[in-house]
Amino acid sequence: MMNYRLAHVACALLVLTAGCLSPRTDSSNIHTYQLSLDGWSSASRPGKLEGPVLLVSPPQAEPGFETQRMVYVKRPYELEYYAVNQWADTPVRMFAPLMVQAFNQQNDTWRAVIPLSSSIRGDYRLDTHGFLLQQEFLQQPSRVRVMVRTQLVDLKESTILSTRAFEVVENATSENPYGGVQAANRAIAGLLDQIGSWLRQCVRHSPECSR
Repeated sequence: MMNYRLAHVACALLVLTAGCLSPRTDSSNIHTYQLSLDGWSSASRPGKLEGPVLLVSPPQAEPGFETQRMVYVKRPYELEYYAVNQWADTPVRMFAPLMVQAFNQQNDTWRAVIPLSSSIRGDYRLDTHGFLLQQEFLQQPSRVRVMVRTQLVDLKESTILSTRAFEVVENATSENPYGGVQAANRAIAGLLDQIGSWLRQCVRHSPECSR
């Protein structure tokens, strides 16, 4: 009888443990987060009347990051996922409208910045791939790293004008998923600042564009 009770308790513990570690659960304790640009206006500003039009391709994620699950790393090369914390959409899909929003604020550079799916013809096309966003517990405090590779295509000349890889790292304010979310939003804002500056240099044919 004692062995039966012990076995019953052990099975119950296994079920509870599996529920905690499951990547998807029906529990109401799931926390869902967004990527956003706090302090940035969501409205497009009037661009240069004679300025070029930038088309933004849908960004492509690095393998392992095409998911709403929040990625963290405790040792190099091994991706792990929070059980009850997730993004509202895949980070790479949330990144796409943020690019359009941010670059539309460069009203000294572009006449308009629009998603590639639009029927409007553009002068340049921005392609992004290799996007990743992860919280790293390899040191204290933990850090959030966001990376992406980009290329700018001159559509009139049918040539690749420049390619560049970007990376931003931000310290988390707390050693938990929410601290990572706050750091991720700061990192995304910094990343878009860097990409926006690079695009401006390319359109102005600055030597900095190719560095």
